[in-house]
Amino acid sequence: MDLQIEGLRVLITAGANGIGRATARAFAAEGAKVHICDVDREAMGAMASSDPAITQSVCDVSDRGAVARLFEETLTTLGGLDCLVNNAGIAGPTGRVDEIDPADWDSCLAIDLTGQFNCTRLAVQHLKQSANASIVNLSSQAGKHGFPLRSPYGAAKWGVIGFTKALSAELGEFGIRANAICPGLVEGPRIQSVIANKARSFNISHEEMTQRLFAGVSIKEFVDPNDIAKQIVFLASPFAKTISGQEVSVCGDTRMLS
Repeated sequence: MDLQIEGLRVLITAGANGIGRATARAFAAEGAKVHICDVDREAMGAMASSDPAITQSVCDVSDRGAVARLFEETLTTLGGLDCLVNNAGIAGPTGRVDEIDPADWDSCLAIDLTGQFNCTRLAVQHLKQSANASIVNLSSQAGKHGFPLRSPYGAAKWGVIGFTKALSAELGEFGIRANAICPGLVEGPRIQSVIANKARSFNISHEEMTQRLFAGVSIKEFVDPNDIAKQIVFLASPFAKTISGQEVSVCGDTRMLS
């Protein structure tokens, strides 16, 4: 299916690994012009070798000065902006709320939620000039369900959904769509680290913790990042021109998190 996004100008934060990398490649495969940022220089070097058409910048989205430089580089490279994918995020700490270091709380919120604000506030003026403008924010099933021992991450991801709803209401008059993606248990090293940390907290095995997490999921397999990427690309296409303000789950039907 031709999604009619050839030449679409796309910025993806944290685009050198995981969901971001899969999304960058999915857009590029449809003929879009893609710029990514990341803080992982090794992964960015690998992307530069494997995907030379995807341009890149080093940027920590919690640093407003770095974000300003990112947008200067992005606009110079792409010549404008049609789609912003706010993908950057960290897993944050694992522990009961009274055990969490306030610095770890601050860091998680600064990257996972405030980082999206930092990028979006600079993107809007450029998206207003696009004939097919959209913002896709990465939330999580942790933004829809309580997630024990993961309060900073859960709070940030619930905040992303509220932020997305506000953006849709504010920006619709300018033809800018805003949606949130809510992945479930996504395969990769991050979820394995989360499982390991939660298993230690509950004093159970890695396998038992994995089974607990999947107990509330209908399709009991990890989500492929490429499936999330395909959904993001669709939401940025003209076929999604009236889809806005939605939290779109790609999660195997997650009903609860343990």
